[in-house]
Amino acid sequence: MKKKTLFLVLTVLLSSILLGWTIVENKWIVEKQNGYSLYYKTLDKQNIVEYKAYFEAGKKTVEEFFQNSFKNDFSIYIHPSRSSLDSAWQKDWNMPDFKSQCWMVASGVSNKLDIISPKKWDSLACEHSYTDSIKTLRLITHELVHVYHGQQNKSPDFSDVTGIDWFVEGLAVYASGQCDSIRISEVKNAVSENRIPETLDQFWTGKLKYGLSGTIVMYLDKTFGREKIISLLKFNNIEELLNALNTTEFEILNGWEEYMKEL
Repeated sequence: MKKKTLFLVLTVLLSSILLGWTIVENKWIVEKQNGYSLYYKTLDKQNIVEYKAYFEAGKKTVEEFFQNSFKNDFSIYIHPSRSSLDSAWQKDWNMPDFKSQCWMVASGVSNKLDIISPKKWDSLACEHSYTDSIKTLRLITHELVHVYHGQQNKSPDFSDVTGIDWFVEGLAVYASGQCDSIRISEVKNAVSENRIPETLDQFWTGKLKYGLSGTIVMYLDKTFGREKIISLLKFNNIEELLNALNTTEFEILNGWEEYMKEL
């Protein structure tokens, strides 16, 4: 066999081997769990036991908060890179040119949770650190609240909701434990300094949006009760939500402000 022919054969063989490795590396590994399916790549195989502990703890917190199990099974995709996460969002949101910002690491809708491999947050994200186990668990739980909520809502992916972003996000903040003493203190200071948005729709805006939205759902929970909060999950617009509470936006805002002053 001539040297040139031998070189060509070896090149083809090596390319085939490398291609095979790439295919194996890019293939999703699937594990069926209790109530959900876990999807991950080979690179994360060593992390799965650790990650599952977070998912199970988050799932338990959500079910205890809502006093019921998830309505449907769902999927959890652990993405090995930001480009992998972006690709999923581009497809799901029909936004082929979408590029996520550095603080974006996860999202939850009725049928799935997409998340960048948590151990890579320190290198692939800002504002998040995997070594902070409490915040990591709360973030994962936050997205699982969205999954639970989406399974109850008229708009499973929240793409068709009007005037209730504050409730969708505030519920996830409150139920996950992210409405902590630091956020409550920040909101109390804003109340005392009269730096509060004038409408509920504006609560999910600005630097205090997590604290504002979380505390107002906390107020609704303390005022109307958990059963009433759960009954609100199906609504996708502010009119239905207010009618169900038999109140007005003005009354909610006033009641919440007094509640925050007394905390």
